[in-house]
Amino acid sequence: MATVQVLSIATPPVPAAYKPPSVPSTSRISAPHPSGHRTLLPVGPAYINHLRLSLHHSHSFSSLDKHLAAERDRLAALHGEDNAGEDDLGVGEEEEPEELLALDPKEWKKQDHYAVLGLSHLRYKANADQIKIAHRKKVLKHHPDKKAATTTAVPSSLFLTGVNQNTNDDAFFKCIQKAHEVLNNPEKRRQFDSVDPVFLELEEDMPTAAEIKSKDLDFFKTLGPVFELYSRFSKAQPVPGLGHIDSSKEEVEGFYDFWYNFDSWRSFEWLDKEVNEGSDSRDDKRYTEKKNKSERARRKKEDIAKLRGLVDMALGLDPRIKRIKQQEKEAREAKKKAANPAAVVKKTKQQEEEEKKKAELAAKEQEEADKVARAEAKKQKAAAANAAKKARRQQRAVEDGGAA
Repeated sequence: MATVQVLSIATPPVPAAYKPPSVPSTSRISAPHPSGHRTLLPVGPAYINHLRLSLHHSHSFSSLDKHLAAERDRLAALHGEDNAGEDDLGVGEEEEPEELLALDPKEWKKQDHYAVLGLSHLRYKANADQIKIAHRKKVLKHHPDKKAATTTAVPSSLFLTGVNQNTNDDAFFKCIQKAHEVLNNPEKRRQFDSVDPVFLELEEDMPTAAEIKSKDLDFFKTLGPVFELYSRFSKAQPVPGLGHIDSSKEEVEGFYDFWYNFDSWRSFEWLDKEVNEGSDSRDDKRYTEKKNKSERARRKKEDIAKLRGLVDMALGLDPRIKRIKQQEKEAREAKKKAANPAAVVKKTKQQEEEEKKKAELAAKEQEEADKVARAEAKKQKAAAANAAKKARRQQRAVEDGGAA
């Protein structure tokens, strides 16, 4: 039982020099109003409710309570829609073609798990929240129980009454569950991203050096997206981009240095062959595992060689390399000239060719002028000979006429 303890506390007496204050107290505690009501300050939600009660509800508290309850419901619904919009993240609403709905869950390794969950527009960029929300939407849409409740097909037998006969929806639901299982597991998702069917199609359509040269394709617009496509497999992030025509020498060298030493996490376990079902033989398992291991190594080697070939092709077609080499050559010549100003400046190959062409043109013009002069001299000589012959004939004719 609780006991009451009494404490003997003596209050000290008021000092003799104490005088009560002459200024009225500013305390909020005041004497009650004679009518028993306090003054209502015109601020705050209480005053707003007072105005509603007096102006809109004729001092009816029940009417005011109904109005406040309806307002709370409206705000709750509004905030609920906002939260749903924020949680939606714009995923899981893609169209579902017949080919997608007809997938066989037994062939789950061949299906596009991103397309199954409606994440085709995001693919490897989809985060965990987007995968979770997309999976929830697909489950709510394709769950067998929901389909059974909404399906109104006429049963062919009394024993099938109330049973969902839409087995294709059940199969697609299994595909949804498998896609969520794969994409929700970091290791399995990385294996699937390594052989993403969309990436493999884009990889097959990559342009070659001959196509870029023959079609006169823009170097940066053509190969920039290709390197961006491969950058997803890099262990080191962020990955430097191809850049632009005005990129500095340091940026260009950094780009090729990174890609020539590219460290990829891409693997090919997803393409492994499964052990035959029902086989308990250890030899079969060992043989299959050995074969899968060699195939993974072969594919990895081919992938590295393909990426190295891509970098080599880019280096050979890069218009910035020629510019950088020319700048380096000019810098060396300027440095050599500054070190020895009296040294004869070595002519470039282009200058030598231009001087050679000028000399050949001058020699050709001189030869043509000499040829014309010789022809003119020959013509004059022939004219002088003809004049001499004519003079001799005239003189002979005169002599013959005098003798007669």
